[in-house]
Amino acid sequence: MYIERVPNRKSPPAILLRRSWREGDKTYKQTLANLSDWADHKIEALHRLLQGETLVRPSDIFFIERSLPHGHVEAVLAAARKLDLPSLLASRPCRERDLVLAMIVARLIHPSSKLATTRSWHDTTLAEELNVSDADVDELYEVLDWLLARKERIEAKLAARHLKDGALVLYDTSTSYYYGRCCPLARYGHDRDKKGLPVIVYGVLTDGEGRPVAVDVYPGNTGDPKTVPDQVDKLLERFGLSRVVLVGDRGMLTQTQIDTIRQRPELGWVSSLRSSSIQKLVQAGQLQPSSLFDEKNLAEIHSPSYPGERLVVCFNPVLAQQRKRTRQELLAMTEKALERIAKEVGRRKHKPLQKAEIGVKAGRLLHRFKMGKHFVLRIDDAVFGWSRRPESIEREAGVDGIYVIRTSEPEKRLSAEDAVRTYKSLSQVERAFRCLKGVDLLVRPIFHRTEEHVRAHIFFCLLAYYVEWHLRKAWAPLLFEDEHLATERKRRDPVAPPEPSPAVKQKKATRQTPEGLPVHSFRTLISALATRCKNLCRVKNDPKGPTLTQLTELTTLQARALELIENL
Repeated sequence: MYIERVPNRKSPPAILLRRSWREGDKTYKQTLANLSDWADHKIEALHRLLQGETLVRPSDIFFIERSLPHGHVEAVLAAARKLDLPSLLASRPCRERDLVLAMIVARLIHPSSKLATTRSWHDTTLAEELNVSDADVDELYEVLDWLLARKERIEAKLAARHLKDGALVLYDTSTSYYYGRCCPLARYGHDRDKKGLPVIVYGVLTDGEGRPVAVDVYPGNTGDPKTVPDQVDKLLERFGLSRVVLVGDRGMLTQTQIDTIRQRPELGWVSSLRSSSIQKLVQAGQLQPSSLFDEKNLAEIHSPSYPGERLVVCFNPVLAQQRKRTRQELLAMTEKALERIAKEVGRRKHKPLQKAEIGVKAGRLLHRFKMGKHFVLRIDDAVFGWSRRPESIEREAGVDGIYVIRTSEPEKRLSAEDAVRTYKSLSQVERAFRCLKGVDLLVRPIFHRTEEHVRAHIFFCLLAYYVEWHLRKAWAPLLFEDEHLATERKRRDPVAPPEPSPAVKQKKATRQTPEGLPVHSFRTLISALATRCKNLCRVKNDPKGPTLTQLTELTTLQARALELIENL
């Protein structure tokens, strides 16, 4: 018996199982079966069997000696290479470049300390893929110094990729707490994490879409506005941009900083006013909420107090209700706490509370609830009383739901609607901090002892977020994210509360993509990819015999995730 392929003109050939025999001078053939619908591997196996080979199952010859998670390493490495991250780190291959790349990938798949990293990357194929299996924790600390020395060049490359003249640049700062007393950067300051520990301040620059470009680290007691001049010099001097628009919040771009920025005509800016400044505009008659929003929820005004600026006034009724409710709750909580102080003062008959003691207690309380401006206190030895300031409460309520965007950009370059959208895009930087500080990258807590290692640690975490930012964008169809968000932001009302698109509503309701795949968070998708393993197989009963490597087959979800990376 044998297998024969019979040509069939324009159709695929017929694959037939036949036998043949001779009778005299004639040869006869008989078709025993049509194998045209068989898979190729089955046809090949039958062919070999007919040739007299002995067929055995692979499991009778080989056994799986080791199985390591590989899919998440494969995906993140593919993304890093697609983004040309290796050449961003160094133009030529070297041991240091491989180690930094391995640390970045490890930060994304399993964030941990440097010592734990040298352990955990042996539990995946990462160390093998980048040939860093022999690296120890001391070498990782040494490579941090190598990375820090290249920081300015790497940031310049990122800026050349993503920042052009006239581009919008988003800037914001955050803090991370520090364990220990050795690093001079760790100081007591504005602790956003509320841990009561020394903190380190770092500011992140991104492009208009929130893609990270640069980061700077400051002592923990540095005020946000004091970091702005460094960013201005970086944008205009180091990155060589001739025109740029800096976007920062009202706590960052204070009046003092804006006055400094005005001396650089090549630098524009977008920020907002504090509530106290908005109230002054109302009192001066330059902002009249009762008539300003009859037809539209935003309007542009001008004020002699802000020469050369455009002020875009916005009204959000949902925000107004939230502020009203919050103020009422805080006023009630403040009065309840003040009543407790009054009762304590009344009970102290034998040793009355002195004026200074009562003042300390009341001051601490008002600082906690931020309601001191709405109360008048009467304090003396053994005397304590209070009353509300109705005019102050009414004045604040008059601007509920109102916020004012201020910008130096003329209308021909930035419309009023786009000015609001631009300021709101600062949420993209806030997202960067959530990813850096949350479960994705775990930049905190910081344990490094030297200032240089702290700076390098935060910089390489930023590079990890650079890869994550692009992965999130590529994987948006598989994540609980609105893949049409960038387009929707340009079309929807910039002031009204954002509404999710019908597509993302459907995705969140069914928890499935339109293709029927399960929707994931970034972290659970990484875990799902990790189930694709690389198996090391060895010949049975021969410990020194040959080995072969076999990957588990891709699931539909894994194949889709890798396909989306190709579109980066």
